[in-house]
Amino acid sequence: MGSVSPWDTDHYQRPLGMIAADGNVLATAQISNFESRTKFLQRTLWLVNFLGLGVLVFFMYGFAARTLAALKEYTTAYAYVAPAMVGMLVLVFFPFAYGISLAFTDTTLFNEFLPFSERWIGWDNFKAILGDFNVAEQTPDGLVWHYQNFYWTLLMTVIWTISNVAIGLSLGFILAMALNTEGLRGKTVYRVLLILPWAIPNYITALVWRGMFHPQFGVINQFLQMFGLEPVAWFDGVVSSFITGLATNGWLSFPFMMVVILGALQSIPKDMYEAAEVEGANRWQRLRHITLPLLKPTLVPAIVLSVVWTFNMFNIIFLVSGGEPGGANEILITKAYKIAFENYQYAYAAAYSTVIFMILLVYGFFQTKVTKATESY
Repeated sequence: MGSVSPWDTDHYQRPLGMIAADGNVLATAQISNFESRTKFLQRTLWLVNFLGLGVLVFFMYGFAARTLAALKEYTTAYAYVAPAMVGMLVLVFFPFAYGISLAFTDTTLFNEFLPFSERWIGWDNFKAILGDFNVAEQTPDGLVWHYQNFYWTLLMTVIWTISNVAIGLSLGFILAMALNTEGLRGKTVYRVLLILPWAIPNYITALVWRGMFHPQFGVINQFLQMFGLEPVAWFDGVVSSFITGLATNGWLSFPFMMVVILGALQSIPKDMYEAAEVEGANRWQRLRHITLPLLKPTLVPAIVLSVVWTFNMFNIIFLVSGGEPGGANEILITKAYKIAFENYQYAYAAAYSTVIFMILLVYGFFQTKVTKATESY
């Protein structure tokens, strides 16, 4: 085999196959190479046209003039916030934009050195993620679930989020109502003790609970054996492994809701309850018609925030159950992490993360729009 001509290689010394053995240029190879380059150029020009249209609209509708007038009028204020804006641009918006663009490539550990134009594959990653509906299949041995499927992981993430938020909200509300009782002795001590789970770093709590669920040496199995029960292999079953994460995150989540609800309860005027009591309203009626409506502006944003936190609660799943068995208890964020740093499929993980962002964006918009909790009364 003859050596490759240095005139027939790209910048990375890869053979292009455009020159034949006799030194003539291969027309078909040249056309194919030209087409691959022009496709990326066409996409780039479409992007430039789109940005140019945006700039044109910005000037046509007077946004540019109003922006310039605001800059002149509030020069000092913009000068104060400029460092923060630059920091956000460098530390938040640029990595975010790069992650979005990475999702449209086929970047892995083995080709990340290639030019961006050669890694561009368009929507293929999103088609592979969202287009795979093979969640389960019927076999001679019965129904088999594919735990690596996106929709299985999405289902587990939704169940995980709803159950955890429900537990945190319920416990937080009950404890807040108890702590808001007039004349309760030791109220300050109770508050400090009940907020400790939230004050301790969650990765430490996760490791402690993982040790408690250890099949052989864990305190929970030791406790079960004291009553003659068999120890449980917590991480070998889908449901039992899910319970380990649920118990851990439930322990971590209720203090936040308790503090938020307690603060909102203390802001409700006492004379409203007194007037309702004079009118003959019982406790349930006072709760339904006074407490809950006045808690809504505080509760709904707290629930939205709690949903986002729980949806992306990486530490608990990763450190407690590890998604076992076989990835059945993975949530979307831990699956994205493993795709990126165990399988080294960076672009696929970026597409996964983009889908997560879009899900939370739609949820947050829908929740605040429907409940109107952030609107002033």
